[in-house]
Amino acid sequence: MRTEPRTNSVNPLAAVRNLGILAHVDAGKTTVTERILFATGTIHRRGEVHDGTTVTDFDPQERDRGITIFAAAVSCAWDGHRINLIDTPGHVDFADEVERSLRVLDGAIAVFDAVAGVEPQSESVWRQADRHGVPRIAFVNKLDRAGADLDRAVESIRTRLHPAPLVVQLPIGTEDGFTGVVDLVRMRALVWADDGGTATEGPVPEELREAADRRRHALEEAVAALHPTALEEFCAPPGRLSADTLAGALRDLTLSGEGVVVLCGSAYRNRGVEPLLDAAVAYLPAPLDVPAVRGTHRGAEQRRAADPEGPFAALAFKVTATATGRLTHVRVYSGTIEKGDTVWDPATRRTERVARILRVMADRHEPLDRAVAGDIVAVVGLKSARPGATLCAPDAPLLLEPPTAAEPVVSVAVEARRRTDTDRLAQALARLAEEDPSLVVRTDAETGQTVLSGMGELHLEVAVEKIRRDGGPEVTVGRPRVALRETVARGVTGFVHRHVHQTGGAGQFAHIVLDVEPLGHEDGREGEHDGGCAGGFAFRSAVVGGRVPQEYVRAVEAGCRDALAEGPLGGHPVTGLRVTLTDGSTHVKDSSDTAFRTAGRLGLREALRACAMTLLEPVAEVTVTVPEDAVGGVLGDLAARRGRVTGSVARGGAAVLTATVPLAELFGYATRLRGRTQGRGTFTARPSGHAPAPAAASTR
Repeated sequence: MRTEPRTNSVNPLAAVRNLGILAHVDAGKTTVTERILFATGTIHRRGEVHDGTTVTDFDPQERDRGITIFAAAVSCAWDGHRINLIDTPGHVDFADEVERSLRVLDGAIAVFDAVAGVEPQSESVWRQADRHGVPRIAFVNKLDRAGADLDRAVESIRTRLHPAPLVVQLPIGTEDGFTGVVDLVRMRALVWADDGGTATEGPVPEELREAADRRRHALEEAVAALHPTALEEFCAPPGRLSADTLAGALRDLTLSGEGVVVLCGSAYRNRGVEPLLDAAVAYLPAPLDVPAVRGTHRGAEQRRAADPEGPFAALAFKVTATATGRLTHVRVYSGTIEKGDTVWDPATRRTERVARILRVMADRHEPLDRAVAGDIVAVVGLKSARPGATLCAPDAPLLLEPPTAAEPVVSVAVEARRRTDTDRLAQALARLAEEDPSLVVRTDAETGQTVLSGMGELHLEVAVEKIRRDGGPEVTVGRPRVALRETVARGVTGFVHRHVHQTGGAGQFAHIVLDVEPLGHEDGREGEHDGGCAGGFAFRSAVVGGRVPQEYVRAVEAGCRDALAEGPLGGHPVTGLRVTLTDGSTHVKDSSDTAFRTAGRLGLREALRACAMTLLEPVAEVTVTVPEDAVGGVLGDLAARRGRVTGSVARGGAAVLTATVPLAELFGYATRLRGRTQGRGTFTARPSGHAPAPAAASTR
């Protein structure tokens, strides 16, 4: 029951697939991964998430909480292909794990709940995959559940994610009666027994023949509208697409991102997994199908194709500490690496020796003699490589772009219970930050506290628990603090600043005039702030007559950016403002880049003190799913937490509420929600920018 493999007998890389499993929390990613391993014969007993027996959720915290926390890599074989899979987390607090995984993947399987359709984190991980240009196929899971509806799930993909969904299967039966699928490409029925096992292939059931023909024709029309070759065949008599033409067009549309192939099934009941594997092999790219990786050397761009004979280049995307040593997970893009080889880290300008190479199977490892282009493996022996580090041949240096690290939004103060354990705590925190770049450890200059910052309350809770479980010191944790920002509510015009410094030798002179104003509607950011990143600050020069030379204008901008680090209200980063340099003057001897940069920094600081400033707090988009009889209490609790309800939808006997809530008000919300709904309510939250805090202060 396999599709004809599109393999290249000359190049073995054509038979490799590096794929990720992406989804919202509890959509069934880990169960899909587990069933893939079972179907491929990699494991011989199906594990269950609720029993804590799955391969990829091997960490004790994952088994205790029943969710995926850490991205786990596994490897299996199917139909002559090597499939490297990464099971990624679905909780928003661990989105950085998804980001680093997507950076090294060639394709992905997006899993959707057949009842809920596209959920908030489904949309987030889809957008992450869009940014990395990762082709995807979709698997609508849990068709055996009450309220499951494939068409509704597909429509949510169309309206919320905006690709063209190309549905290639028709379910046989609904809810508890779901027993198999009709393959619309090959026009055959696949039916599974009650205990799962191998599907029985046969003709399309007579009662589904009309529906299958109608959906096959709709699939052909959708493909022909997007694919020129398919359109030619579709327009010629007899006006139908052959199975081979349709399969080839589906692959082309998947690789280009113009369409997404949609399959369906029930991973828990082991129905639909084999066709999913066939589709992954048939439609998702091999390393040969993706563009050559781009890097830089001495400012010049270079490309490295997926060639085992080329110069070695790899990217480290995950570092873990195990009982047997430090594992660095790498994606090999070019060349070959063997045990004992020396590699070069261009960022740290250090050489490292590879002691061992391992094929990863979650927490188990298989030794390898070498790894080639297209492989995802772990290496032992690297001492300084961090996630995002490039490893390359010493005689062919190349620096690859690292994954983007997310900005932390929640902080806690941590300290050792015993003063004698302070150094042990510092070492444990350093190991955490080394393994997870989205965790930031710093010492507050004013309070002297050690502050641990991360992506959410659960993220920090997991990090602190990891210290305890790894034999670290007893830790005291303070209430999480959110990352506040400051912005300009009312600006100033014509603010004059002169920087004059004379020490007896060459002096410093810079004269600038600044206008400071909020970013307005024309910037497309009215009422929203991005937390201090580049989009939250705009600078322009309106100086005429060359009164301030262009090189000094750039220095003023750099100085203004320096001033954004601390605002006048409480020393928080400043965002959401535009600065215009309107005038200035220079001195023939004493003006310099340094003088104008200093003037920009000090001038903007003084100008901000003259502006009306507003304190901003981070807010989150919250999706709460509760029984209909508990909606009133939950709405009241959201209002008490300063939440603004933005939507309410009835779905399968439950209400799905969406609201915007200050992040500071969400601490402890999970416990409160469980209490109000007798444990039946769930919620997810994702950061959605900043909004004015209720105690907004003014400097005037």
